[in-house]
Amino acid sequence: MNKIFKWFAAIVFVGALSSCARTAPIEQIHSTVSTGHTAEQVKTAILKAGQKREWIMSEAGPGVIKGRLQSRDHSVEVSIPYSATSYSIKYESSMNLKSSEGRIHKSYNRWVHNLDNDIQLNLSAGAAL
Repeated sequence: MNKIFKWFAAIVFVGALSSCARTAPIEQIHSTVSTGHTAEQVKTAILKAGQKREWIMSEAGPGVIKGRLQSRDHSVEVSIPYSATSYSIKYESSMNLKSSEGRIHKSYNRWVHNLDNDIQLNLSAGAAL
C-alpha cells in the first residue's frame, strides 16, 4: 500500500510540474518607434503584421487597434494603442489558454512576440512608408 501511495504522489507531482511549464507570465509588449514615422505609418505596419500572422485586426478608435487570433480551439484578444513614437500590445482576454493570476499558456507570448517582430520589420524595411 505504501508503494502505491508513493507512485501516486510521484505522478501527481510530475503532473503539477508539467502543467506549470505550459504557462508563463503574461507579457505586455511596449516598443518605441524610430523617428521619422507618422502614426498612420505605424498603424499600417501593425495592420500588415497582423494580416501576415492571420490576426483579425480592427480599428477601435483613434490610435487603437484591436487584434484577435484564433488558433484551433484557442483564441486571444489584444489591444494595440499606437502613436508616431510607440505602440503597445496589451492582453485583453482569451479562451482556452489557461489564463489566471497573471499567467497564460506560453503560446500567447510567442504569438505576440511574433506580431511585434513583424511590426518592427515592417517599420524598419519601410513597408509602412
